[in-house]
Amino acid sequence: MAPRTEPPFRADHVGSLLRPESLLDARAAHAEGRLDADGLREAEDAAIRDVVALQEEIGLQAATDGEFRRTSWHMDFIYQLGGITKTDEQIRVRMINAEGEGAFTSAGLAISEKVRLREPIFADAFRFLAEQTTTAVPKLTIPSPSMVHYRGGTAAIDRGVYPDVEEFWNDLSAAYADEVRALAELGCRYLQLDDTSLAYLNDPAQRAEMALRSDPARPDDAEHQHLRYIRQINAAIADRPSDLFVTTHMCRGNFRSSWAAEGGYDFVAEALFGELAVDGFFCEFDDERSGGFAPLRFVPPGKQVVLGLVTTKNGRLEDADALKRRIDEAAKYVPLEQLCLSPQCGFSSTVEGNSLTLDEEIAKLRLIVDVAQDVWG
Repeated sequence: MAPRTEPPFRADHVGSLLRPESLLDARAAHAEGRLDADGLREAEDAAIRDVVALQEEIGLQAATDGEFRRTSWHMDFIYQLGGITKTDEQIRVRMINAEGEGAFTSAGLAISEKVRLREPIFADAFRFLAEQTTTAVPKLTIPSPSMVHYRGGTAAIDRGVYPDVEEFWNDLSAAYADEVRALAELGCRYLQLDDTSLAYLNDPAQRAEMALRSDPARPDDAEHQHLRYIRQINAAIADRPSDLFVTTHMCRGNFRSSWAAEGGYDFVAEALFGELAVDGFFCEFDDERSGGFAPLRFVPPGKQVVLGLVTTKNGRLEDADALKRRIDEAAKYVPLEQLCLSPQCGFSSTVEGNSLTLDEEIAKLRLIVDVAQDVWG
């Protein structure tokens, strides 16, 4: 089988990587006022140089900056959009792991002005990443438009700013379209839209929670919210250049080896795979919580599915033959040439990271490259 020369690649990864101790120390020193912004930037630059070189040495065809300049995979981006402000209210997301229950918390958000792109977000981060890559394609990850709404619902939208909620949706997609255009002009050719909402909405408990937190005067339709999200993402990427490849990653939450939702992709699958105009889907399939492969039957020709079979929730290394058997199982629903392999999520969606070591992370990435070579050549 011919190797893939366009994203997503046979062996790929979601984006975030464990922060090295040197960077964590620098962030702590900066927070305590012992290190200035230039010093923190130097520490970030050094860590990113090392992690890009590592990804290329492992044999990955795409490299990210590990999201090393971020505290959170999504909130760092969302707060930079024009019209969105932090609030004193806390966003609390219930998270579960093998040991019990916890929570991801963040400052709240409010749509207090018209949503717009004031300036390209993560532009400097992408420029630096692109300067470091030699063999790999520089890949940028950003949260999808859906996440702006999913974190606050219609209750976060000031009715004085948007008396008609359709105007909010139009502005949100327009702001993202401006971001996509700006990134393409910078030379970005591999963009990933991270979207937990499209996976969360498979869980009836998450749909019920969305209904509860929406504005009673204009309630969100949780049973059909995925259709709205698909339309808005499509509007955001409709005018992208033909050589900019866009994927989406959909997991059920990732914070310190915890998750927020359960269930397969069945509820959203037909519309998601059939209508979302991306080039590839990163899907979480690392355990029973993620459901089976049957929803992949809706994937049309020409779209890639990146099977997230290798967990980032713990350091146990998967068996190569077991991974190959699972790829064969998925190939019953979508042709093998449309499949790729990756971890199920990032290793460090927030600065804290998941419960595994750097050596265990590296072993998992090497395993993915080796298995992909054996399966696809």
